[in-house]
Parts: sequence; structure tokens; C-alpha cells
Amino acid sequence: MSKPRFPRITHRFVILVLVIAILSLSGLAAAAGPPQISKVEPANWWTNFVSPVMVLLYGEDLSDAKISISYPGVKIKKTQIQPDGKHAFVWLIVAKNAKPGNVTLEVKTPAGATTADLALLERAPGNGRFQGVTRDDVIYLIMPDRFADGDPANNMPKGATPGTYDRNAAKAYHGGDLKGIQDHLPYLKDLGVTTLWLTPIVDNDNTSETYHGYGATDLYAVEDHFGTLPEFQQLVDAAHKQGIKILLDMVPNHVGPNHPWATSQPTPGWLHGTTEHHINNTDYDFPPVTDPHAVEKNYRNALDGWFANVLPDLAQENPLVAEYLSQNAYWWMEIGGVDGFRIDTFPYVPRTFWTSYLQHLQAIYPDFFAVGEVSNSEPPVVSYFAGGQKGFDGVDTHLTTPFDFPMNSAIREVVNHGAPAKKIVDVLRQDRLYPHAELLVTFIGNHDMKRFVTDAGGSTARLKLGFSLLATIRGIPQIYSGDEIAMPGGEDPDNRRDFPGGFPGDQQNAFTPGGRTPEEQDVFSHVQGLLKLRSEHPALRTGKQKHVVVTDDYYVFTRETTGERLMVVFYKGDTAKSVTVDLTDTIIANAKRLSPVNAAPEVHLQGTQMQLQLAPQSVAVYKVE
Repeated sequence: MSKPRFPRITHRFVILVLVIAILSLSGLAAAAGPPQISKVEPANWWTNFVSPVMVLLYGEDLSDAKISISYPGVKIKKTQIQPDGKHAFVWLIVAKNAKPGNVTLEVKTPAGATTADLALLERAPGNGRFQGVTRDDVIYLIMPDRFADGDPANNMPKGATPGTYDRNAAKAYHGGDLKGIQDHLPYLKDLGVTTLWLTPIVDNDNTSETYHGYGATDLYAVEDHFGTLPEFQQLVDAAHKQGIKILLDMVPNHVGPNHPWATSQPTPGWLHGTTEHHINNTDYDFPPVTDPHAVEKNYRNALDGWFANVLPDLAQENPLVAEYLSQNAYWWMEIGGVDGFRIDTFPYVPRTFWTSYLQHLQAIYPDFFAVGEVSNSEPPVVSYFAGGQKGFDGVDTHLTTPFDFPMNSAIREVVNHGAPAKKIVDVLRQDRLYPHAELLVTFIGNHDMKRFVTDAGGSTARLKLGFSLLATIRGIPQIYSGDEIAMPGGEDPDNRRDFPGGFPGDQQNAFTPGGRTPEEQDVFSHVQGLLKLRSEHPALRTGKQKHVVVTDDYYVFTRETTGERLMVVFYKGDTAKSVTVDLTDTIIANAKRLSPVNAAPEVHLQGTQMQLQLAPQSVAVYKVE
């Protein structure tokens, strides 16, 4: 019998075995390290509030963790430890009789132990908080970075990349902050606005081009260029004392490319894809979502694509993601006492998510108001996302109202580009598609489009005409900061120039009458007068709108509520004109007298014949008696 043959053992083979053994042992040693907690989200919660609360722990070596607590009135409902060892979810049930204090979570593994803390706070009184928005309000859009620099000390926060702050760079931080907004609340109150919409104030990365706030790196922190959480709370409190409400800009659709989730997802499927492999969404085509004949692939880019091909898209169909985003919404409402949300990129999120997200907010805060960005000029598309109705998919989004992008488009086309006045009526005719068209947020400009006066070729007369129409048609008007002083600006980012006078070294201060040019003061006084007129006449705020007559260059309509009926005459012509209107079969056929309410020409009535003197590019308002 022959001897068995064994493979020849070489020195190279021995070395290879030793290297593998060493690497394996070092890997085991690394895996056996004690647990570490680097972050807790949320860092605090409230007694007598939503329970259970889902706590997300970030750290290292958590894969074998056992988590426990010992706090009266608080217990763990369940835990979910992620295999990556970097994330753990803990659901805490907080009894109604639990007392405020510091809840310590003990985290143990075979290799060691550590702790994580959750501050349990007492809820602040609701008086003056969570007010919502109504048709009596006027919304004013502020990009904090471009409004006023109240604290130059935060212009270059610790850790910021050189060049992050540079007023000469169009896409860098310019120094505007929360303190700057608070300092100028008297200006806003004097103008006549009652609600501020702040673009996102959450933490973005400390590099350039994140001044706008739409690339979050931490959904539970205030951007340090803008200030601190206490400064945000002080702003809200100060605004409320001035009778001014606050809307926060929320972005549940996506986060920024430098958010930790972009490279380390808390669970598989937290995002749609990864930084290296994801759907590209650069065409922003969401109307297929509103098409009953579309199939899933027709709108997958909109719902799952990374916005602009760089913003990580959150998977709201993942129950953990949905719960995280909902809790984040509750947290901002409670921590700030704000009055509602403006919601970014609304159509790019599954409609079923909005049903839960908004319904729960409305249950906690009965006056909660949410206005959604649905950027499209067609009422059938925009109206599909309005709450109060079920779409063909059987879903009610529960959105209070969308922005009226179709009306924005119509006003710009009619006032600035020669379209007939009938185009405005064409939009109004489709109000039947909305459960509450009276709540639509109307606007002539925002931070994503060319400034109105620039779109008007520099004509402040057209800008004033646009504002006049905005103040008199149905809906809740929204003004873009700076439009009230005829700030110019092209496409983004030129439309986001600094408000003059809000920053150190500015040559003029448009926050004061003496600091405005005659042209700026003329527009400011016009807008201020319109908002005063609107506040004095309930029919302009809550009255039903009815057509009287519409032609290519003028549109006559009424606004009527209990005790007040007004007639509004919009005329876009460049020269004065006299017209006679037959009122037979109109809503004011039996009018006895039409008295000017603003600086309007006299109207002559003879039977059912009304003779109007139309001043160039004007809106005249009359009391119908």
C-alpha cells in the first residue's frame, strides 16, 4: 500500500495562513469593542404627549446591545437593533403621569456598557401657539440668509469651510439669521403681513451652496449660520407677541447629499438607492402621478428619484422612515410652538404617506395649517393634491391647501406678457376642482422664479398691478420678501439677493422710509395700502367671488360676504379708457350706488348701464349699495 500524498507546504502558504488569522482576530477584536452612542434622535420629548416615541440611537458596536431603562412612568415597548452595529431603534411608552426629567437608556453588550439620555420635558401652554392660518392672513416669505444679519458672530461657525460665508458669492452664505428677522418684526407688522414663511432652518453642512436650507444634514438641529434653537424659540415668541404667525418649511421628500444617511442608512431601504446607484430625477416630471391611466413606471422617477440627481430620496413607504418623519414634525411643532408648515416638493412623496402624516398633525393641533408646493400651471394637476377629497387612488392627502401656481402663471401672463384678462377667469373657472379653493395660497413671486418686476421688464406699474390683483382676488395672499420694494432679480440664484439695509456695510436701508428710493417707497406704500384695505374689508378676505364682465383688457368681479358687497375693476391697459357695461343679469344688476373704496374714479349708473373710467394699469374697488 502506497503512502498517502499531502500537498507540499510552502513558506508562502504559511505566511498567507498567518495573515488571514491575524486579520480575523483583529476583526473579532474590533467587533468586540464596547458600545458607543454618538447621537440620540430626538434628544428630548414631552410628558403627556404622543406615545410611544421612537428613539433612534447612532453609534458603534451596537449589534449585540441589550437596552434597558429605570425611570418611573417610562418603559420600553420594543427595540430593534440593526445588524450594522451603528443604529438601534427603541420605542418608549411614556405614561401620562410621568414626570419631567432625564431618562437614561442603559446600553449593554458582552464587551461593555454605555448610556444614552433622553430629556423628558413638560409641554408648554398652548396659548398663542399652534394658531394655524386663515383667510384673514397675509403670508410673507423670508429666506433667512438673505433678509438681515442680526448677529455677525455666526457668519463663520466653527468647522465651516473657508468661502462658506461670502456676500460676493451668489451661492454662499451671506449672513442673514434668525436674530435679523426678529430685529425687523416691526417693519413686517408695519407693512401689514400677519404670517412669516421661513425657508428651512434645519442644519445644513458647513460648505457653500447650502444657504437655502434644502440640503439637510440634521433634521433635529438649527442651522448654525442662522443661530441657535433658543434663538428660534425667541423669534417665534416675539412674532406671536406682535400678532405674527410662523410657518416652517418642511422637506420630508429628501435630505442633503452630506447627510450621514447618504453613506450609512439606519435600515436597508431607508433611502431609494444609494449615492452610487439611484434613480436620477432632473426632469421633475410629477404630473403622471395624477394620471389614472399611468402605470407605476411612469411616475417612479418622481417618487423614487434623487431630486436634481444629488438629494438623497427618503423612502416614506418604509414604516420606520414614516414614523421618523412624523415624529420630527411633532417635535418642531412642540419645540417652536409654530402655526403650521409649508411643505416642499409635495408631489414627489407617496400620497398615502401624506394621509398619515397630516392627519396625525391635525389630530394633535386642531388649527394646524399646511400649504404644499405643487409647482404646475394646470389646475387639474395642482388640485389633485388638495386635501378634503379622494383621488382615483382612493387617497385623501389631508393637505390644507396647495399654492395656487396656476393663478401665479396667469397673473404673470396677463400683467407682464400681454395675455387677455380672460386667462385669469380661465383659472378661476376651475376652482370647482378644489374642495376649498378659497384657501388657495395665491402669490406673484417666490424664491424659485424670476422676480416679478424683472419679469415685467422693470415696470413698477405692472408690479403694483400684480399686487393689486393679489390683494383682491380669492385666496390667501403670499408676498416674497423684497417684492414690496421692487427688488429685481433673474433666475435662481439672482432672485435671492440680500434685502438692502439688513447687512453690515449696506449703502441703503430699505427697512426705513428714509432709506428707500422714491420708486421703492412708491411700491412699498402701494402694498401697505392694499394690505390695510384688505384688513378693513372682510369681503376682500372671505367674500365669495363672482364674475360681472371679462374682456381682453379688463375684468370686473364682486367679492361678497355678510354685510358687505364690493365690486373690483381690474384693468391692464396702458392708457385711460371709458367703457359702458350692461349690468343686466349680473349679480349687481339692482345696484343703486357704487361708491369708491380706494383711490378710484367715480362710477355713473343709469338703470342697468354702468359707465366706468379706467385708469391705466389699475385695480379700483367700489362698495355696492
